[in-house]
Amino acid sequence: MRAAAGALLACASVTLGCATAEPVLYPNETLQANGEEQADRDIHDCSELAKEFKAGPNRGGDVAETTAEDAAAGGAAGAAGGAVLGNAGAGAAAGAAAGAAGGIVRGIFRTRRDPDPKYRLFVERCLARKGYEVVGWE
Repeated sequence: MRAAAGALLACASVTLGCATAEPVLYPNETLQANGEEQADRDIHDCSELAKEFKAGPNRGGDVAETTAEDAAAGGAAGAAGGAVLGNAGAGAAAGAAAGAAGGIVRGIFRTRRDPDPKYRLFVERCLARKGYEVVGWE
């Protein structure tokens, strides 16, 4: 069971690395003059700068926290169900595994939608100083 949990967390870590939302730019004069390729480099540079100054997305910690909470809740619910059926230990283990899996999936989807507010503000400010206008994130 530990091996399965480790594999699940490894998959989640890889997915989290690719799941960060990015700013959407308004097609103003700066974007038109610089082009998409330069804008992508500027977005990357601003993102790296945000991470360097500790404003980077910290959703991995949020996902880990959610996963632990859901595993504990799942374990308690599984133990209660298992006690009724005569095997509280097996019920707790199954409930914890199901709760952890749910926490990882929920955290991954939340990560994709909502960048950390400090990170978002930092990147938007950096891009504004370069002449871009951020109209949203996706």
